[in-house]
Amino acid sequence: METILIVDDNLDSRLLLAVILRKEGFTLEEAADGASALQICREAPPDLILLDIVMPVKDGYETCRELKDQPKTEHIPVIFLSAKGDTSDKVKGLDLGAVDYITKPFDKAEVVARVKTQLKIHNLTRDLSESNKMLQEKQQKIDEDLKAAAQIQAALLPSTKPDLEEYSFAWQFIPSDHSGGDIFNVHQLDNRTVIAYLVDVSGHGVPAAMVTVSVVQSLQPHGNTIWDINGVDSSRRTIRKPSEVLDVLNKDYPIERFDKYFTIVYLIIDRFSGEIVYGSAGHPPPLLMRTSGTLERLDAGGPMIGLGDLLPFEDGHCRLMRGDRLFLYTDGITEYCPDDEFYGPQRLENEITLTRHLPLEPACQQIINSMHEFGNGGKADDDITLVALEFTDKNH
Repeated sequence: METILIVDDNLDSRLLLAVILRKEGFTLEEAADGASALQICREAPPDLILLDIVMPVKDGYETCRELKDQPKTEHIPVIFLSAKGDTSDKVKGLDLGAVDYITKPFDKAEVVARVKTQLKIHNLTRDLSESNKMLQEKQQKIDEDLKAAAQIQAALLPSTKPDLEEYSFAWQFIPSDHSGGDIFNVHQLDNRTVIAYLVDVSGHGVPAAMVTVSVVQSLQPHGNTIWDINGVDSSRRTIRKPSEVLDVLNKDYPIERFDKYFTIVYLIIDRFSGEIVYGSAGHPPPLLMRTSGTLERLDAGGPMIGLGDLLPFEDGHCRLMRGDRLFLYTDGITEYCPDDEFYGPQRLENEITLTRHLPLEPACQQIINSMHEFGNGGKADDDITLVALEFTDKNH
């Protein structure tokens, strides 16, 4: 049961209050002046204090002021006791931090009701404070996890652009505050062949980051996901077609494994001829910007990775001519929606067309700038990723 400290220089008043409150089951402490009350509170803070105003040594006002100045006692509810009924006296006590006021002579029912009410409020406040503290600790842990996920994600991104005479590469990556699951890379498999991919794992935070790490490991340039090993002779191997790579990923990453699915666009590029074979698993279609100003959507593909064998994956084919550009992106761009409207595929396509005469890097920057201007710089709820390549012979 709660402990109540009765502070009053009048012995009869203390005895009367003690009789009233002891019948209600409270544990009681007593003090005859403010100095003694402060000493008791420093040693063992009570749950509530009934505090007389007019006392020798240290009056109730000064005692209340000192209680509220100390972190250990500032939260103890104080109910003033006094024969004074003047409103200004009550206001002064409340200004000092008291929660209520009881006027002498005491009414038993009033004393019990006011004490129980203030204890209930105090307990609810304390519980709320503890709940808030727990929530803050949990939020701190979540923030730490999100920071760790973002660091993992950043470590997996390419640190430099591929050094290929025939191609220029550029990208824009803006992680969300929630740390999403976008990842991309470009690898040269042999003298002629380059692969590129862009992955978007569902969800945010550490779970999405862990799946991202695993997928990146699966798509390492010397791994069995990309290469089809014929027999035991590792030198007899062929590069898997995009549809075959997507099949392998779909078998390796059923949604039951991580409770996650992901989308991916995967390209095999002939660096000399400009031939591209591509596959998409539920991913936004790559956009091919021709030098003529024609924009083509590369729509071949299949369902998201992780949903089972719903439909077969298709291989798409296209050929880049000198000056053509190919744009890969995640739905963080098209679904950018700080207000009530998506940026959308059409705005993205229009901006790609408008920037086709800019160098590749500034063109990508301008596309992202256009998106932010559309949303008045509002924060995105998802990662924003744009990857572009241009087939251009730097010797010409």
